[in-house]
Amino acid sequence: MNLMRTAMLLAFMTALFMGVGYLIGGQSGMLIAFVVAAGMNFFSYWNSDRMVLSTYGAQEVDERNAPEFYRIVRDLARNAGLPMPKVYLYDSPQPNAFATGRNPENAAVAASTGLLHALTPEEVAGVMAHELAHVQNRDTLTMTITATLAGAISMLGNFAFFFGGRRDNNNPLGMIGVLAAMIVAPLAAMLVQMAISRTREYSADRRGAEICGNPLWLASALGKVARGAAHIPNEEAEGHPATAHMFIINPLSGERMDNLFSTHPNTENRIAALHDMARYGGGSASPMTPSSGPSSGFGSTGPVLTANPERKSRSVPNTGRGGSQPPKGPWS
Repeated sequence: MNLMRTAMLLAFMTALFMGVGYLIGGQSGMLIAFVVAAGMNFFSYWNSDRMVLSTYGAQEVDERNAPEFYRIVRDLARNAGLPMPKVYLYDSPQPNAFATGRNPENAAVAASTGLLHALTPEEVAGVMAHELAHVQNRDTLTMTITATLAGAISMLGNFAFFFGGRRDNNNPLGMIGVLAAMIVAPLAAMLVQMAISRTREYSADRRGAEICGNPLWLASALGKVARGAAHIPNEEAEGHPATAHMFIINPLSGERMDNLFSTHPNTENRIAALHDMARYGGGSASPMTPSSGPSSGFGSTGPVLTANPERKSRSVPNTGRGGSQPPKGPWS
């Protein structure tokens, strides 16, 4: 049902994009809009992961410089039957994570340094399982294309403001078409984008709980991440709000309304659904063990990320954004 709903929403987005082109320039405008949409979709299909990772200054890590975090993702990917994705860390005190990539064979998952500080290994496993569920469901490609089309529709609305009123254009509806292109179409695109994101979050929560084997790990993580996102700003996300839907929790603000204007479902509703899943035995068939020792050894604030083995500071480290060296030694 969710897959069919998402396909219908994407089809509506494409039709809306071409419709805006028609309102601005008639049949020729619709043809131009189709060509632009095809080009943007082709570009985003091949380059979406690199664009997003570069935006957040994410750096790839492996089992040498992030052994436990990398092992958690590796074990989760094995549980899900997925190829091993590329694993990234980005420097931000806000606890959050996202996934990107055009398909499971070319996927990447990224977590903030703040996430590893704030969560226990079990909770981190729940979060990364959620992101791998997005990869398995191919949500990353769907949301990237949707975001691209939504941005393009808004761009066409701006074009309507400058060119829609000219008498020599092919606008069949005059000023009514211009106003629709300027106001109604971008608003409809935003609503569709948000509806797709919210639809997929519940599905990823369920599948993520199955992948990690314990819905309560993800439920606990969602509460911590939501509280952190509500109080700790993410400057990169604020500058690129079109990427907000990619995160496990909205990085822009602490949304409390489960309605069409939020990019994510209400966090309390998601947590309640996961508790119901745990109560009825969902996700407990093959639990994984994210650490070799008891998680209580990390404390309530989680592990300390260090730039080198000698560093003992509990502050969020500099990941070397702009340099060539990834952060060293998470949970080591």
